Amino acid sequence: MRVAVHVRLRPGTEEAYDRAHREVPAELTAAMARAGARDWTVWRSGLDVFQLIECDDYPRLLAQLAEDPVNITWQRRMAELQEVTHDYSAAGADKGLPQVWRLP
Repeated sequence: MRVAVHVRLRPGTEEAYDRAHREVPAELTAAMARAGARDWTVWRSGLDVFQLIECDDYPRLLAQLAEDPVNITWQRRMAELQEVTHDYSAAGADKGLPQVWRLP
């Protein structure tokens, strides 16, 4: 399953956001893998951040990460930098961005 996500940074936090992602804790990447993430790629264009997540089951991934202490700490840190956040509380409702087109 592939899911695209969009978040938006608070103005002036771009460098802090990039710096944080150069230092993603190994405990967090391990938690993501345990939750079923096979790949998680992040791109930033100005204040807009796009993520592509490849996982077994996105609602399950969100539910597991929502309760993981390492992810909770990381999300608190990210919430300080983001105007629009990745919503882990809506595990059943969040479907990510709607796909419009894909090269066949």
